[in-house]
Amino acid sequence: MARHSRLPAPAGLAALVALLAVSCARMGQPDGGWFDDTPPRVVRTSPAERATGVRAHKVSISFDEFVKLQDATSKVVVSPPQLETPDIKTSGKRIVIDLKDSLKANTTYTIDFSDAIVDNNEGNPMGNYTYCFSTGGRIDTLEVAGTVLDASNLEPVKGILVGLYDDLADSAFRTKPLLRVARTDSRGRFTVRGVAPGRYRCYALNDQDGDYRYSQKSEMVAFSHRVIEPSCRPDIRQDTVWRDSLRIDTIMRVPYTHFEPDNVVLRAFAVTQTDRYLLKADRTDARMFTLFFTYGSDRLPEVRGLNFSADSAFFVEASARRDTVSYWLRDTALVNRDTLQLELTYLMTDSTGTLASKTDTLEVLAKTPFAKREKERARELEKWQKKMDKARKRGERVDSVMPAAALEPKFLSSSSLDPDQNVLVEMPAPLEHCDTAAIHLYVKHDTLWYSARKEWERAEGHLRRYRLLAEWRPGLEYSLEIDSAAFRDIYGNVSAPITQGIRIRSLDEYATLTVNVTVPDSVADSTLVVQLLNGSDEPVKEARVAGGSADFYYLAPQKYYMRAFVDANGNGVWDTGDYDRDVQPEQVFYNPRQVECKAKWDITHSWNLAACSAERQKPDAITRQKAGKERRLRNRNADRAARLGVPEPAPRRR
Repeated sequence: MARHSRLPAPAGLAALVALLAVSCARMGQPDGGWFDDTPPRVVRTSPAERATGVRAHKVSISFDEFVKLQDATSKVVVSPPQLETPDIKTSGKRIVIDLKDSLKANTTYTIDFSDAIVDNNEGNPMGNYTYCFSTGGRIDTLEVAGTVLDASNLEPVKGILVGLYDDLADSAFRTKPLLRVARTDSRGRFTVRGVAPGRYRCYALNDQDGDYRYSQKSEMVAFSHRVIEPSCRPDIRQDTVWRDSLRIDTIMRVPYTHFEPDNVVLRAFAVTQTDRYLLKADRTDARMFTLFFTYGSDRLPEVRGLNFSADSAFFVEASARRDTVSYWLRDTALVNRDTLQLELTYLMTDSTGTLASKTDTLEVLAKTPFAKREKERARELEKWQKKMDKARKRGERVDSVMPAAALEPKFLSSSSLDPDQNVLVEMPAPLEHCDTAAIHLYVKHDTLWYSARKEWERAEGHLRRYRLLAEWRPGLEYSLEIDSAAFRDIYGNVSAPITQGIRIRSLDEYATLTVNVTVPDSVADSTLVVQLLNGSDEPVKEARVAGGSADFYYLAPQKYYMRAFVDANGNGVWDTGDYDRDVQPEQVFYNPRQVECKAKWDITHSWNLAACSAERQKPDAITRQKAGKERRLRNRNADRAARLGVPEPAPRRR
């Protein structure tokens, strides 16, 4: 008997099509299926969330799906701080935390995961999550929040530890671990949770050795004498409900608990490293050797030669901070010696932290041995002789002796100067003779050149650097002409004739800026320095505030930013703080507004230093530490439903 297949009924056909559609659409793929946009959800904790009287050291948090931790090392913070690092692991749908330290009595413990918890498949963030329990009979719920900024440039400080002490003595930060802690996010923001009622002082610490107290000078630190008394009050905030990524659905007024203070600002700084020890001795150039120290000293090292006489053997060149000292060898016989053995006596920080005299024996080796230098000279002589032979065959006049290489000064200034600049020249080696009568400066009026007044002097604090000073007239051309043999260095090398053209820019190429500064009462009697910054947050010009204003002349037409600092000690530079001496870093302000200067314009700008709080002052355009992207649910199903013209599915519950 023949077998006949039957066609499905219309209702059965529809069901079959629906089944095929569902089976072909894979979850989380852009091929027609709905995405899994549901975040993980806590279903059980042990001990229970907000439990009291807890004695267990192990915490288990269970979720409704498989989870993982992202950036756990930098984001998960246990408070009170644990001197022995807790063991935090993910296992399927659980996160297990094993607290290694003994638990303190009558204390609220918080484990702040920030936004580190995400689901295993789609990476949907759970959002900021904090688990807490108490070893006593109550849960402490107060919070302290604020921002940590780099004191030197108001950059947000990411990942620094922030903590509280209920011991208000200055010594607590040195002798005790922080009581409760948090860590700053990419915006420099922090929230210390689980705080009990009381009076506290707040600190920030880049804790390098993990002891939760200030124990090393190399640790970045911030402190304040402000005493904090945490509190809370009911408040209302506006929450926005989005229909999709572009359209607002509802703006709701939501009651919440407002914890205060939430505006603590800590200015973090690195202490100047004054510990002094010898880093290395270097002889890259055979004519000199250089000693590198971690910090300078007014007393230069004493050098005694062991295989040579050090009496009058050197020209000594020290850096401005005197942490780098170079010894130029006067005698070419010493230059040709590959190894210099010497006894060095210098000041070094001892185990008690004080400077003490130390004597070392050093062998300083030339990077390029004498034999190799001689071979190079022989090759140069051979090349010169071949050149002379060719010239002789052409009937040209030739030299019988290869001339020594001319001393070549290096011009550190460009050929186009502002009227308030000067010419800087650096010599390749210390000079034995400088003939200022052989240095001439001429200025061009119309088509004629005239002699111009000038001064030639050695730059203060420099052995080999010189300055040419003149009354530069805007829009004019100058010619610096130096006769041959004007300079002779300690090795007998002389300079060749030099001609350097100099153009002074016209006043039409500049802008002038006057900044009227309104100063807060806290620094009203202090000296203020205003700096103009480029787009890289680097100073271009600076001026002191006098009579309530700072004046800037000869500005190149461009956009500028502004920074000001309180010059408390009058040395003209920003100085850091020192916790041990109870010295705060000199206060810094930024102007939130950009200033555009145009050629031939005189601009007046008003700046109230206290117009906005420190964490909102620095413009985003020059802030290097950008705020990280907040992990949010992507709600891709809403976008897909709108694109397909179908209703959005309800969130999946597991």
